[in-house]
Amino acid sequence: MLIARIPNATRVIGKSQGYLGLPLRDEVRNTTVGGEQTPCMVTAWEPTPEELDRLNAGASVYLVIVGTQHPPCLLEVGEIHVS
Repeated sequence: MLIARIPNATRVIGKSQGYLGLPLRDEVRNTTVGGEQTPCMVTAWEPTPEELDRLNAGASVYLVIVGTQHPPCLLEVGEIHVS
């Protein structure tokens, strides 16, 4: 997957640690576990053509968490944006 620039990004994380830098949008959501106004960080990703072929053929999307503890997270499909 390729890092995408999420609309209305509020900051970029990881660049000072040697990573490429991940644009994210800070927002709040109402969740059943965290309650009203739960802070969230949202990032955008675009599949490469090869990954898109595999997804269309039925491959799964994997979420890889670096470390040994799994934070709460969501996977969802974003809106269509024309570049």
